[in-house]
Amino acid sequence: MKSPSSTGFALLGALLIAISYGLARFAFGLFVPPIREELGLTPSVIGIIGALPLISFLLATLIAPLVTHLLGARNAAVLSGAFGVAGLAMISQAPGALLLGAGVFACGICTGLMMPALTAAMQALVKRSLHGRVSSVMNAGTSIGVIVAVPTVLFLVGAWRLAYISFAILAGVGVMAAWLFLPSVSRITPANAAPPPPIRELPWSRLVRLSLFAFVMGFVSAAYWIFAPDLVVTLGGLPSGATGWLWLAVGIAGLGGAVVADLADRNNPPITHSLMLMMLSASLALLAASPGQTVLAAFSALVFGLAYMSLTGLYLMTGIRLLPGRLAVGPVLPFMAVSLGQATGSPVVGSLVNTFGYASAFAMFSSLGILFAILSPFYPGYIAQAEEEEAEEESGLQAAYDYQLQDEEGEPFHPAADIEEEAEEAEAVAAAEEDAKAEEDTKAGEDAKAEEDAKAEEAARSSQSR
Repeated sequence: MKSPSSTGFALLGALLIAISYGLARFAFGLFVPPIREELGLTPSVIGIIGALPLISFLLATLIAPLVTHLLGARNAAVLSGAFGVAGLAMISQAPGALLLGAGVFACGICTGLMMPALTAAMQALVKRSLHGRVSSVMNAGTSIGVIVAVPTVLFLVGAWRLAYISFAILAGVGVMAAWLFLPSVSRITPANAAPPPPIRELPWSRLVRLSLFAFVMGFVSAAYWIFAPDLVVTLGGLPSGATGWLWLAVGIAGLGGAVVADLADRNNPPITHSLMLMMLSASLALLAASPGQTVLAAFSALVFGLAYMSLTGLYLMTGIRLLPGRLAVGPVLPFMAVSLGQATGSPVVGSLVNTFGYASAFAMFSSLGILFAILSPFYPGYIAQAEEEEAEEESGLQAAYDYQLQDEEGEPFHPAADIEEEAEEAEAVAAAEEDAKAEEDTKAGEDAKAEEDAKAEEAARSSQSR
C-alpha cells in the first residue's frame, strides 16, 4: 500500500486522534447523565470512574515510547485502536460500575498510545518543515471527535449504549486505516542528529513550572469534562438531549485553539496563559450560575473549548522547546501533567458535589483556576540559545519542531531526504524560471522581428509610392 502524502497523513492523524481522544476519552462526560441514571451511580462513583481513563493514559504514555520503538508506528497505532474498540464495546454493555470502569480504563490506554505512534509515523513520512502544520491538523482531531459525539446525543436521547456501539465501530474503522496507511517504523530519532543535552543541563525550574501549571489546568478542567452535562441536567433541569449542544460548542470553539496557541507563542506566552486560564475558570462559574439557560450554558462551553484547546496547544509548544532532542518526552510531558491533574480533580469534584452541591463545587474549582491565572507571570516563556539571541528567537509551532532536533552546531537538523527533496524543489523552480525566461526571450525576438518586418514593409511601400 502506497504511503499517504503529507496532507493525507495529516487527515488520517486527525481521524485517529478524533477517535482516541474525542470519542474514547472526552465523550464520556457527555453521557454521564443517562449512564448515572440507568446504573444508579452517585457523583462520587462517577468521579472515580472519570479518573480511571486518565490514570491509564498516564501509564500508557510512560511506556508508549518503548512500545512504539519495539512494535513500530503501524502496530502501535493498531494496538491503541484495539484498546479503543474493546473499551468502547465494554462501556456499551456495562451492567454496573465495574465493567464501566474497565471500559473507560481501556479507552485511556488507547489515548496514551496513539499520539506517540503518530509522532513516529510523522517523523518517517513528513519532512520537518511541515511538522508544525501537520501537528496542528492532527491536534484538531480532538475537537472533531467531540463534535462527532454530539449527534448521538441529539438523535439518540437516552440510547447511550447504542451510541457507544457506534463509537466502537468507528474505532474499528480507524484500526483498519492505521494498518493500511501507517508505515512500519520504530526509530523516530535520526542516528546522525546531535544527542540531546544531558539531564543535568535541562531547565528544571522551567519544567517544574510548566508541569505545575498544566496540572492545575487539568485539575480545574476535570469539573467541566466530567460533570458539566450532569450539572445542567440535575441543577438546571434541562433534558439530557440538550447536553449535546454543550459539547458541540466545546468542539467548535476548540478548533480555534491551535491558532490561539500559535499566536501566544509568537507574542507573550505568560500573558496569554493568564487570559486563557481565566477564561476557562470563568466558564465554570458561568455554567454553575446559569445551568438552566441554554444560551448561557452554550456560551460557557464556547469559552471553555477555546480556552482548554489553546492551553493544551501552548503547553505542547513549551514542552517541545524545553526538551529539544527528546522526541518521546517533549510533546507528552505537559499532557501527562494535564492528565494527572484531571485524574486527581475528577474524584475531588465528585466528592465536593456530594457534600456541597454542584454550584459550590464548581465555584471552588473556578476560584482555584483564577488564583493560578494571577500567578501566570511565572509561566515559562521563550527559551533562547543565549541571552543576546533571545530577541531573535523564532516562535510558533513549526519553530518549536524545527529546534526539536539539532545538528552539532545547534542549528535545526535537516535529514538528508529533506535536503534532497528541497534541492529537487529548488531545481524544479529554477528550471521553470529558466523556461519562462527563454519563452519570454523567444517572444521578444519574435516581436522584434515582426517589428522589423513591419518597418521594412512600410519602407518598401514608401519607395513604391515615390
